[in-house]
Amino acid sequence: MRPDTPADHTTEAERLLRTAAQYPEDHEPLILQAAAHLELAGDRARASTLYDELLASPDATVDNPHLVKALKAANLWEYGHEAEARAIIAGIRAASPPDAAPWDIAAQTLEAHDELESAHDLFSTALTLLLSPGEEVPYATQSLLTGRHRVRRLMGVEHDPWDELADALHTATVPLDELHDPKRLWALGSSDPGELKAEITRLRSELGTHRAALSRPFPVAVLHWTESELRELLTAYPVLTIEYVTHADHLDQLEAALRDLHATGTPNLGIVTGTVPSYEAFAASEAASPADPDLLPQYATVLAARGRAVPWPPARSAACWCGSGNAYRECHGRA
Repeated sequence: MRPDTPADHTTEAERLLRTAAQYPEDHEPLILQAAAHLELAGDRARASTLYDELLASPDATVDNPHLVKALKAANLWEYGHEAEARAIIAGIRAASPPDAAPWDIAAQTLEAHDELESAHDLFSTALTLLLSPGEEVPYATQSLLTGRHRVRRLMGVEHDPWDELADALHTATVPLDELHDPKRLWALGSSDPGELKAEITRLRSELGTHRAALSRPFPVAVLHWTESELRELLTAYPVLTIEYVTHADHLDQLEAALRDLHATGTPNLGIVTGTVPSYEAFAASEAASPADPDLLPQYATVLAARGRAVPWPPARSAACWCGSGNAYRECHGRA
């Protein structure tokens, strides 16, 4: 049953924490989900403790510390720690993280507390950093365009090219201008059946769009191995050399496969990075041999379902997905 009451959310948080202890490879997403349930249960202090524990994890085990900090700032502001939340948001801006999620959460936190000018500035700064002129907008970055459009609508300013791009990317039947119209709030308190019915229609359309995005965040996730993990995999299971000749060839084939999928119109492509222990555990759970090449795509699907996928393509100015440290446009993003 879906959690509905504070007690239900607390119970779900405890279940997620137990699961995180059993599956260390999925520790971070499970802890973040548990913290979200604690916030919904009203236990914001304990949620902050979970964020702090993640940030204090040794050996840089947190995949996205800036995302954790943004979530912590949003939570802190909600229960009276505005100064600390502002300091965290300022730190995120100074760090200029290369992914959209921390920027989006930080800007929405400012927006939620009527800091529209500051929210607009944060959205704009993020887009300037992450979006190169003329490039295709990565899926994760679209939320920044939508959020900025919403804030500008609340501010009552004229559309600019980024607003027009947000409109073009919006696929729901109700236009963004209508969804972000401040007058919609008035309709929620109206006693006019016609206005209420129109608002319900708008909300259903908006909810349907969100559900579609959430239900298939990564319909296709391609499996990536780091050089050391691939070496360990092929040493343990030499038969898999039929799939992976060299590491460089593996990376080139991965990029080529993603480009082919993109060319056929497949949306929301992602990359998951495997590890040999995790793969062996998955094979054991399936009562299958890790040497079976047919198991590899199934493993990729499971990793994506666990929230391990990162969107492809990255912004051209962002670090390449392969881990080389070079910008995507100078690495696997070259024409």
